[in-house]
Amino acid sequence: FDRVVRHFPNSHYRPRAQSAGDALKGRSDAQTASKQPAAPPAARPAKPTAASAVPAVVEASRNAQRFYEKAQANDRRLEQRPELKKMRDQWLRSITPYRQALQADPDGPLAPAAIYGLARSYEGLHHWSRNEVDRIQAQKSYEQLIAGYPASPEAAKARSSLGVSVGSPVPHGKENEDAIARVIETAQTAPSTAQSPALTQGTGQPAMVEGLRFWSNPRYTRVVIDADQDAIFTYNELREDPAIGKPQRLYIDVHNSRLSNNLQRSIPINDDLLSDARAGQYTADTVRVVVDIKSAQTFKIFALKNPFRIVLDVWGVETDTVTASLPPGVAPSPSSQRLPPSAIVKQLALGVRRIVIDPGHGGRDPGAPGAIKGVQEKDVVLAISKLLAQKLREQLKCEVILTRDKDVYLSLEERTAIANTQNADLFVSIHTNASPDRRATGFETYILNLATDDEAIRVAARENATSMKNISDLDSILKDLMQNAKVNESTRLASYVQDGALTQLGKKYTIRNKGVKKAPFYVLLGAQMPSILVETGFISNPEECRKLISPEYQRVLVQGIVDGIKRYIDEVNPTALRQVNSGPS
Repeated sequence: FDRVVRHFPNSHYRPRAQSAGDALKGRSDAQTASKQPAAPPAARPAKPTAASAVPAVVEASRNAQRFYEKAQANDRRLEQRPELKKMRDQWLRSITPYRQALQADPDGPLAPAAIYGLARSYEGLHHWSRNEVDRIQAQKSYEQLIAGYPASPEAAKARSSLGVSVGSPVPHGKENEDAIARVIETAQTAPSTAQSPALTQGTGQPAMVEGLRFWSNPRYTRVVIDADQDAIFTYNELREDPAIGKPQRLYIDVHNSRLSNNLQRSIPINDDLLSDARAGQYTADTVRVVVDIKSAQTFKIFALKNPFRIVLDVWGVETDTVTASLPPGVAPSPSSQRLPPSAIVKQLALGVRRIVIDPGHGGRDPGAPGAIKGVQEKDVVLAISKLLAQKLREQLKCEVILTRDKDVYLSLEERTAIANTQNADLFVSIHTNASPDRRATGFETYILNLATDDEAIRVAARENATSMKNISDLDSILKDLMQNAKVNESTRLASYVQDGALTQLGKKYTIRNKGVKKAPFYVLLGAQMPSILVETGFISNPEECRKLISPEYQRVLVQGIVDGIKRYIDEVNPTALRQVNSGPS
């Protein structure tokens, strides 16, 4: 309230803020007086000594220094990784500690530098967000710096930024203050269909949040927020508050966005991890999605493009993972609950019990067109995947699940979610390759990682249905997610599948070995098991296209993939397949 009175003297909020502030001060003074014991008649209030004041001053200075250094470190990080400047939450990592440094020691030596850093951060954020309020905050911070610390070196820089010469009056942004006030007032009082020009100026049409979807099992849940165009988003986690009956929550704010009238605003989830997810028009230009958490060990949030969607992955505690890996009727022992899931699987000789096969594309997404008229990737990979599922069941006695068994459309994040929610031990996505060069041929297998060459980038862009430029946006996502990915196991599985397929095909056909490669495929993003993407051949090559639609070629190809998976299982657990094939002892 004091800040409104001090910094917005002409605002229509000032009288109310003055009244509310005076009421709080009066209440605080009365409470303080009632709690103070009566002083003896002869006693005089003790004067604070210099020695008692020094520790408080030193502590304030130390706190300010700590916050300021934290903000400076994030500034350096943004300069080293320019791609992060596109994300609002990355700028807030500087803005918040600069503000904390100023609040910790407003009269200290770092105060001018903290205000200048705050102004520069808002100015940098505005460059990307084009949000009018960010520009106003930058200008206000510069004005505050010049007015409060006119002789500081930072004030000279602020004058330069505002185009104000020394000695000239600083233009007071009355219209800016009114603009912010209008934004706040509109957000609090306007109906959900209102739109605030102050927040959307310069940003074009707001994004429309159109859908909420989820997939879940007892230890994993994926929630997807769909929008019709790219948008900046931030998120935060709120602790449980029993006093007001609020559970632990996670909320995602989609900035410069509107809520579609056709959106189901609340979806019950009610699994072991989450209660529900609900969306609302939080402010005039921000859609907030809140997820109520029952129990969760960790979560990841990332965005995918074309169309734009925000993906939230939530995982449960490790003991749930162990329990889920056991056969029906087998309870985990106390000692087993302390072991990682892979150790439990090996001890019980479970090996690989469940494999998810993902035929790429489908429905309205035909994939790459074949060199032969009428041939489409979605049909070829479905035929190969069905045969692969049959052979895996027959030869390895594994449970096999197809993400699709007919010509239907599935989003890329849905395919990974199926593998995760089905507790799959392996995930294999089947595709055919394509190239503008009709002479291109070969068989190759991919794992999820940063692309290692231009051709891998091209393949990933085509399978992701996005531009090659957008592939660079995945860097920050992958560097975080790959910490938990089964990189080594995926590499081993990919190499065995590559060798198995080439060995079988080489007996009857001429096939080029393009090797095992790395690329950032959306369909593998977030998979919690060894996962690979197989490019079975170039459908754009006339000769290879004829082979890919041949039942005999498909049979040989599939046998090679089965051989590779069998070799992987046998190496991970040599007794697993023998026990399965011989039956229970």
